[in-house]
Amino acid sequence: MWQEDRHQRIRALLATLERVSTERIMAELGVSRETVRRDLVDLEALGELRRVHGGVTRPADEAPIAERSHTHVKSKNAIARAATALVSSGQTLFIDAGTTTAILAEELAKLANLTIITNSIDVAQKMRATGEKTDTSNEIILLGGSISDRAFATVGGTTVAEILRYRADVALLSPVAIDHRHGATNFDHAETEVARAMVAHSDRVVILADYSKIGQCSRIAFCPINRVDILITNKKGADGPALLSLRKKLPQVILA
Repeated sequence: MWQEDRHQRIRALLATLERVSTERIMAELGVSRETVRRDLVDLEALGELRRVHGGVTRPADEAPIAERSHTHVKSKNAIARAATALVSSGQTLFIDAGTTTAILAEELAKLANLTIITNSIDVAQKMRATGEKTDTSNEIILLGGSISDRAFATVGGTTVAEILRYRADVALLSPVAIDHRHGATNFDHAETEVARAMVAHSDRVVILADYSKIGQCSRIAFCPINRVDILITNKKGADGPALLSLRKKLPQVILA
């Protein structure tokens, strides 16, 4: 069986099953374990699957945002505090939508004289000044566009076009996953286009990723590893091979 035929069979199995064992693939294709291993490595490099112990799964998706808001909360709080320490008065920041960036907004709201450009309605609400506007108040710009059916955020061509009007000092982004080969990746096309535009129009990129996202890969890359200036993650798993591989590629990794 030719390699592309094997790849198509593996794709078909994953389209039907969320997880497929190595033994099942060997039986379906009638090939050796080593041949299957090579095929899986190739398909993972393309972002079409994720290798796990004993087999493969579909590329990482995110749980519904209401569910994610209750997971890894302590880890996300620590990351948000570490990210806030990097921010300086007078800066313009891009912030995308996610549970980690929503927590980040609560920390940033304690600062002054920032310009926040975001597609996240949660971030905009949490950053909005509660008192009278002063010369040092933060300016909050909520990007227009269509409301996403996955998150409380704007997406689409209008959102991306608005991003292209601005230039930010820093983009603070929270992906679905990050690894040393594919960089930062997302599952949803519309959310990915927003993040990609923010990367392209920022001087620096800071990725906020709790320990569960390290070494993982979702289906669409939006920020190559050589474009990430700082990764902020958790101390948990600091000695793991996935984070060690990222450390070799990145200028700075902050453990919160």
